[in-house]
Amino acid sequence: MKIRLFRFLFLAAVVSACTGEKVSRYVDPNIGGVSPLLTTKPPTVHRPNSMIRVFPVTKPGLGDRYLSDKIYGFVVNMPAYRNSYVTELMPVSGAVSPDKALNAAVYDHDLEELHPWYHQVILEDHEITADWTTTERAVIYRFRFSEKEQNKVVFRTQRNSSLQIAPDRVISGWEEFQGVRQYFYAEFSQPFNTFGTFGKSEVEENSAQKSGAGIGAYAGFAETGQPVEVRIGISFIDEEQARANLTRETAGKTFDQVKAESEKIWEATLGRISVKGGTERQKRIFYTCLYRSYERMVDISEDGRYFSGYDRQVHAGSAPFYVDDWLWDTFRSLHPLRLILDPGMEAAMVQSYVDMFEQSGWMPGFPQFYGDYPAMIGFHSAALVWDTYQKGIAGFDVEKAYEGLRKNAMEATMLPWRSGPMCVLDSFYHEKGWYPALAEEEEETVPLVHGFEKRQAVALTLEHSYDDWCLAQLAKALNKPGDYRYFMARSQNYRQVYNPATGFMSPKKADGNWVENFNPKLSGGVGARMYFAENNSWIWTFNVMHDIPGLMELMGGSEKFSERLDALFNEPTGIAKWQFLGQFPDASGLNGMFPAGNEPAFHVPYLYNYAGQPWKTQRRIREVMEMWFDDSPLGLSGDEDGGAMCSWYVFSAMGFYPVTPGTGLYAIGSPFFEEITIRLPDGKKFTVKAKDCSKKNKYIQSARLNGQELNRAWITHEEIMNGGTLEFRMGERANPSWGTDLSWFREATAKFRE
Repeated sequence: MKIRLFRFLFLAAVVSACTGEKVSRYVDPNIGGVSPLLTTKPPTVHRPNSMIRVFPVTKPGLGDRYLSDKIYGFVVNMPAYRNSYVTELMPVSGAVSPDKALNAAVYDHDLEELHPWYHQVILEDHEITADWTTTERAVIYRFRFSEKEQNKVVFRTQRNSSLQIAPDRVISGWEEFQGVRQYFYAEFSQPFNTFGTFGKSEVEENSAQKSGAGIGAYAGFAETGQPVEVRIGISFIDEEQARANLTRETAGKTFDQVKAESEKIWEATLGRISVKGGTERQKRIFYTCLYRSYERMVDISEDGRYFSGYDRQVHAGSAPFYVDDWLWDTFRSLHPLRLILDPGMEAAMVQSYVDMFEQSGWMPGFPQFYGDYPAMIGFHSAALVWDTYQKGIAGFDVEKAYEGLRKNAMEATMLPWRSGPMCVLDSFYHEKGWYPALAEEEEETVPLVHGFEKRQAVALTLEHSYDDWCLAQLAKALNKPGDYRYFMARSQNYRQVYNPATGFMSPKKADGNWVENFNPKLSGGVGARMYFAENNSWIWTFNVMHDIPGLMELMGGSEKFSERLDALFNEPTGIAKWQFLGQFPDASGLNGMFPAGNEPAFHVPYLYNYAGQPWKTQRRIREVMEMWFDDSPLGLSGDEDGGAMCSWYVFSAMGFYPVTPGTGLYAIGSPFFEEITIRLPDGKKFTVKAKDCSKKNKYIQSARLNGQELNRAWITHEEIMNGGTLEFRMGERANPSWGTDLSWFREATAKFRE
């Protein structure tokens, strides 16, 4: 850990010396604090990919965090992204109440200071200034009380928990989340002069221990005129390890030293990409998105050990163990971004997936600290492993990974929001090649099907076709020709749900007939979940990332394909927009039927490249980025999903995007800045220059790669990692002659179709 910290601090010094600018100043964690429809993003303070993540507890339950005028407490940790938090504390001046609303305090955003490494607010009702900073496994809260009497710090839990007070400076304990305990050890900078505990209704003075759900403990302080620091270490192993984590990471360091250390780490991390040109607004969006891309996965190893929720055992080992990932979201752009910026970390993350398989018997899809969270669809661990392996990244057990992926593909249920062995519907898919759908008026016949999420029959077929393609490519690379042929055949199952009569991916019943009266815009209930995932057939029809030429062929060729894309971006809702969004709340950021705020749409604007019309990609990308991203609390068009959407923006602002993870190709878009430099792990640099780039000048007129003319709309992972310079000349009118030669693409991808 000390070696890694030194590397970060050294890199920060180098970056600052080279650029003369602190890029971290552009980050605003309050961006995304107000949601257009669904979930907001808290202003999280943490170190990159660290175990501890903290933020203020504002409006209880779901709601727009930024608009809440009160703070109810401060988080000890958020162990699972967006899935609540575990244990909180709150400074108060006055009596302690079991009802945390009575101890809440008004605050004002105009009076706060906020960065990825530091947050300060004024709790106006109590006249307390609170600020905090973090290490990897510890948080330091600092409270400056006024001259009021009865100054206290209150700890609270929500679930089964235990709290102990050890006069005169320690409160410790644990709280359970999904059956796993998060331990904490909190050490105060000053001795208590009062203390106590409480349950749901009664405060007990001088009580030093409490167990149960929804309990609390408090410590009071005399008026000393000095701020009270609360230093909290956490652990998933035990309380002693929480204390050891706190000591190892904060002992001998002042609050301001820890804060400065964290700032340097963030400066080094964000400084891996530097930009020139563009507006202040664009830089604020870009660097905030880059910051969001480092919130997951998180390393939960502790001093050479880690607790695994996959076998509920403590394991020894010096390697990091990463959890907290939502692969349905993150395989698209977050993991590919890290494969450029930190491939060593990515390898450790893939090995963590392999370890989870060995410990639980299944490759996870949404791995949390307590075990796998059975969410969404597909087994995109196949995309994660293959994309990492084919980019030449070593450092993980690829044969064991293949074993786990193959087991998932052959034995696991495909049902949405379910995990475990196959059911009758999965057996049907393996035999027939499509997931059987029901007509909307039919009742579900399989009890295992989720009551709200339904079958998502068409989307399942599409996503597993892509995952099987990834698995086939890995089988080929590992010299497993039989498996390669089998999974390649399955990767063509997407054709089973394409209805040539309508030109849409459509639900097919078990008898082989199409569901009658299917409306590609509105059928399927909330989020079209009977047939799709969160969005309708207009967007899902383009989700054949692994065989875009094949999809184009089904649609009648490149011209028809491009016309369908044009129609997608211009198709009206057909019903009142509020009604449409009521049925499709995930389809935020609508351009026609294109939802900028949802993952199945991320690759779609880049598909014009494959039809020989890259200038249309350039226009669409700029349109989406200008319209649906901003530097205000309303700046995210949909659910951020832990780096998924923000990494899309980072890629798109740089001018390229990995449409198909697993090919090593990046489709070229329209860069936002005049110059972008990526500092690669081996000391090389890859620079994108966009001469005359501006809001109007969004179209590529010509391009050169390392001085050689470039007339293709893709670059390769190898070309990026070798370092060099990609130069564009931009203009305000489309150049239909640039990037239209598709022969290079056909040759580059032929090896994936043999």
